[in-house]
Amino acid sequence: MSTRDLVKMSAYLAMFIVLDFISNMIGIFKMPQGGTLGLGVIALLLASYDLGWKKGVAVGLMSVLLQWMTGAMWFLNWFQFILDYLLAFGIYGVACMVPSAKIGKQSFLWGIVAVNLIRLASHTVSGVLFYEVTWWGSLAYNSWYMIPTMIVALIVVTMVLPRLRINH
Repeated sequence: MSTRDLVKMSAYLAMFIVLDFISNMIGIFKMPQGGTLGLGVIALLLASYDLGWKKGVAVGLMSVLLQWMTGAMWFLNWFQFILDYLLAFGIYGVACMVPSAKIGKQSFLWGIVAVNLIRLASHTVSGVLFYEVTWWGSLAYNSWYMIPTMIVALIVVTMVLPRLRINH
């Protein structure tokens, strides 16, 4: 791994923690049992598209460590930790593997939709298994913040990505 890649990974993690902090301070779509509009995922998605899926997954998993270090994490057991954190944030690294589509002059990044839907599914399963709510109840609860997260990420990443000087 090059020094350049390590610096970029560090920068994306720094961006993640700042955006995650802002999300938690503003509290838009903040849910009582956890979950809020996730601005931090913008950094994880940019890392995936900039660095590729392997380093993108590494950044996503390291973001979990940062969440733990800042106290922005709560879980009941290890299986729930895997669903709500490792899978939910690690999955953002593979966004770059999903083909994009051109709509006019604009690219539509299907990877952002795919990974956010996988994260929504992961949180929904966790809600059913560990919070003992119905499938529809868990889906509704988690959709309240995950759908806006996906929409914001689609808008911001689509605007920022063409402005990055990506050298592969």
